[in-house]
Amino acid sequence: MGRRARDRRRQQQQQRQERGGGDDQAGWAGGYPEIVKENELFERYYRELGIVPAGEWGDFMAALREPLPATLRITGYRSHAKEILHCLKEKYFKELQDLEVDGQKVEMPQSLSWYPEELAWHTNLSRKILRKSPQLEKFHQFLVSETECGNISRQEAVSMIPPLLLNVNPHHKILDMCAAPGSKTAQLIEMLHADMDVPFPKGFVIANDVDNKRCYLLVHQAKRLNSPCIMVVNHDASSIPNLQIDVDGRKEVLFYDRILCDVPCSGDGTMRKNIDVWKKWTTQNSLQLHGLQLRIATRGVEQLAEGGRMVYSTCSLNPIENEAVIASLLEKSQGALELADVSSELPGLKRMPGITKWKVMLKDGQWFEEWKDVPSNRQTQIRPTMFPIKDEEKLKAMNLERCLRILPHHQNTGGFFVAVLIKKSPMPWNKRQPKVHQKLPQRTGETEVTAANSDNGSECITEEPTLAENEESKKAQELQNSDTEQSKKEGVCGPPPSKKMKLFGFKEDPFVFLPEDDPLFLPIQKFYALDPSFPKMNLLTRTQEGKKRQLYMVSKELRNVLLNNSEKMKVINTGIKVWSRNSDGEQFGCAFRLAQEGIYTLYPFIHARIINVCIEDVKILLTQENPFLSKFSSETQKKVKDMAMGSIVLKYDPDPEKPDDLQCPIVLCGWQGKTSLRAFVPKNERLHYLRMMGVEVFKAKRKEEESESKTEEEVQHRLAQTEEGMDVEDKEHDSVTKMEAEIGEESSHSPVESSAMEIENKIEDLDQSSKNANSHVSQESKDTDTSNVKG
Repeated sequence: MGRRARDRRRQQQQQRQERGGGDDQAGWAGGYPEIVKENELFERYYRELGIVPAGEWGDFMAALREPLPATLRITGYRSHAKEILHCLKEKYFKELQDLEVDGQKVEMPQSLSWYPEELAWHTNLSRKILRKSPQLEKFHQFLVSETECGNISRQEAVSMIPPLLLNVNPHHKILDMCAAPGSKTAQLIEMLHADMDVPFPKGFVIANDVDNKRCYLLVHQAKRLNSPCIMVVNHDASSIPNLQIDVDGRKEVLFYDRILCDVPCSGDGTMRKNIDVWKKWTTQNSLQLHGLQLRIATRGVEQLAEGGRMVYSTCSLNPIENEAVIASLLEKSQGALELADVSSELPGLKRMPGITKWKVMLKDGQWFEEWKDVPSNRQTQIRPTMFPIKDEEKLKAMNLERCLRILPHHQNTGGFFVAVLIKKSPMPWNKRQPKVHQKLPQRTGETEVTAANSDNGSECITEEPTLAENEESKKAQELQNSDTEQSKKEGVCGPPPSKKMKLFGFKEDPFVFLPEDDPLFLPIQKFYALDPSFPKMNLLTRTQEGKKRQLYMVSKELRNVLLNNSEKMKVINTGIKVWSRNSDGEQFGCAFRLAQEGIYTLYPFIHARIINVCIEDVKILLTQENPFLSKFSSETQKKVKDMAMGSIVLKYDPDPEKPDDLQCPIVLCGWQGKTSLRAFVPKNERLHYLRMMGVEVFKAKRKEEESESKTEEEVQHRLAQTEEGMDVEDKEHDSVTKMEAEIGEESSHSPVESSAMEIENKIEDLDQSSKNANSHVSQESKDTDTSNVKG
């Protein structure tokens, strides 16, 4: 193997020299031959299909050869979104206005005209350019840090379209079928929390992905939004199980109000960022994926509620993956589905209508216009559902022109396809399936829900259906099987066959809900004077034995899902941390301190240990490691004077009469000592708040940052060793770090909530000239995997 590797390197070196480039000119490609952005088969295929308007082919191909502009989205989940937008426009963008780099004027970022409230922007600034001037590097560091906080999502523009077209409301039950890496999932979570005064919206997001490793990347993305209404599960989307929920003491099948079906695709719409597609593109990719895409879409509409909306999307331009899938789905639905007319939605978005005529081509360039023309030896590669509908009346009734095609040259984006489906009635093969109505047994004591592959000896309570239900279900299954066989004969793909659930990856810790009479809760309730309406039954831990170190919280609706489906689904993660055990806490009246990640959910229920602070106090809390009480305002000192030591809430409310001050509320977790007051807030969140208040936190010395980053890793390693047990989040973080390394990204380290000593190590005192304690450098998580691209 050593000799072969040397031969390969020698050959690559020769190829570079032939092109006139030596090792120093290899650039970012790391010495590999430069990919030529040409593909004759691609051009021949799409020219013949006519997907580009007449006279625009040159512009279309020129756009595909240009790098994709970077796009960012300001998250609407927090009330801070407007403050971040204000900070971007008034500070960072103004600094770029007259800036020149290498004699060229820097191009200003532009807002996406079709994205609501100016919350999405695009820029042509590359990473290379961003590092060439202090002002640009400052802007880059701002983007990196705010991304880690979850306040900004660096996401491809066309990727933002499907969640917007789902029209999500806070009460909707949502399924994201192929969710990783999670940028669209984050949008859905934000929409659930549109009203920040409601800590527990009635809706939820179940985010699924078939890849176990990418599920942890999904968890990492979702956790930035700190929502109790998100659950990450690990299943094959084409056979994702039916779930059940308790409705007034009876089990009923869970149907979703909204489903995002963003399927794996060939990804030729991503050529601008995934340049490997140029040399790897062939029609074979689409032919191989069509069946899977149709099975996933079919499974999606089966689980959609009547009147519900499903968005099907790909980052492919190929009708075999797009209109062919939608047409087949509409045909076999027999009127149960219709394409929604969304022409009036997202004004400003340039789009092309779906096409109604296309042909199928093999990778050798051979064309077929109808299924009957396909020779028998090719019928395993080409299926009847890949061809357009020949019946003109049926075709007209389908309204395929209501699909959206996004072409790269129209608005400087990637290529994309979107179809919005409305379910009017049950799918034909589901009509005779019975509803499951079962009385639920009473649960007593500690309620535990284990992941589907846990074998810890716990007993899960399940109900067997009655004999009549069994018989009816059996008949329905036989009917479904016969329908499937008949459909095959007719060339129509039927519903997906049921598959046995495959279990792989980490063996997950159980989800153990606190029983109503758990003695652990009473001191917490008293110490923080929790409101009687506090939903304590939604508290859970991730451990069965020993001391409970962390307390998590989910919404009532997700608790319902967890309790009733423990054997059916593999849950990777759910809930947010609201309390952490403090080893010294018991002497202060409560063994659990507040956790910053769950404070916005918890705060509305807390009636004690709240200190309202002014903006000067907030700056002191966020910039000084352990400030004495004497440094705070007299009002704050008075409030603290008669309060017992321990965990506290620090609340800042904006003053409308001081418009130059920060105009969004802030809630921080803190600790009151004998003579000091400090904040327990992750570093990136500290930097976020300081930026919003106009405090400069940027350091430009990269070598200094790298050495300090190394020190930070050593500190975290020592802290991890002192923990009594490893929290499940550490396992997720390890997996995320490994996953990001595998996809070629620098690992993005999530800050941990810190103890007093940790803060002394991590956070600089800006009143002194000491060095910045840490610098986080992360790159954008790729929104696609070039080997199996998702739209």
